[in-house]
Amino acid sequence: MRSLLFVPAHDARKCDKALVSGADALILDLEDAVPDAEKHRAREMCREFVTAHRERCRLFVRINALTSGFSLTDLEAVVKARPYGVMLPKCAGGQDVTTLAAQLAALEAREGIEPGAICILPIVTETAASMFGLGSYASGDSPRLCALFWGGEDLAADIGARANRDQAGRYTAPYQMARALTLLGATAAQVPAIDAVYTNFRDTDGLKAEAAEAVRDGFTAKVAIHPDQIDPIHEVFTPSEPEVAWARRVVETFDRSPAAGAVAIGGVMLDRPHYRSAQRLLARVPSQPL
Repeated sequence: MRSLLFVPAHDARKCDKALVSGADALILDLEDAVPDAEKHRAREMCREFVTAHRERCRLFVRINALTSGFSLTDLEAVVKARPYGVMLPKCAGGQDVTTLAAQLAALEAREGIEPGAICILPIVTETAASMFGLGSYASGDSPRLCALFWGGEDLAADIGARANRDQAGRYTAPYQMARALTLLGATAAQVPAIDAVYTNFRDTDGLKAEAAEAVRDGFTAKVAIHPDQIDPIHEVFTPSEPEVAWARRVVETFDRSPAAGAVAIGGVMLDRPHYRSAQRLLARVPSQPL
């Protein structure tokens, strides 16, 4: 995946528009985008949408936080539709992933769904306390964990900051730290790191610049809040043909020698970190629709 697009689960027009946006995955939002009075209707619409379109696109559902009182009701409504994954907001650490995994396992069994079919994508920096749990994802026991996603908007609200970016539009120090720790936590957990949203959807140049920094640093995808952001994200995150050819050569060479710690390609010695890097690059190559 290179792109994931947020869409309010209770807005049928936006859901339909998102489906043809070209995004690699959609995130149907039952949390922030949906007022409490609309949550029941949003769950029903979300379940119907996932059931109808799960073969066309990777569909995640952002449920409400585990502490909200709504999360189990969200899960009971949508698991039967078999979404690709569940996005967990306000995630405090690996234990929250373990808790959600157990809830999913029980609901999968109830609905006759293959165990482990639904993956988990936590948002890992939305509270100040969560910053201290970023190392815990590496010691978690859930194979459902598919990536770590960071965000700076809820974190700023939790801290009480007046802004999370400076006058040049760059994240200030606390959010740069959150971003870096997410990247390191994801690497330790051996899952991809996904970059935060760029909230000014009319600033294409700013979006592309931030996406380019994310690719440079090791993020594999970026989340969007508007369909117009998808093409710029793909432009930056899609590897070039020479990069893909080289990565495939590296992966194929290591796969032919699974016991080798290092291999020689074109007179250059490469070790296992190069193999993992090549695999991550190939994961950003566009695939056929589901």
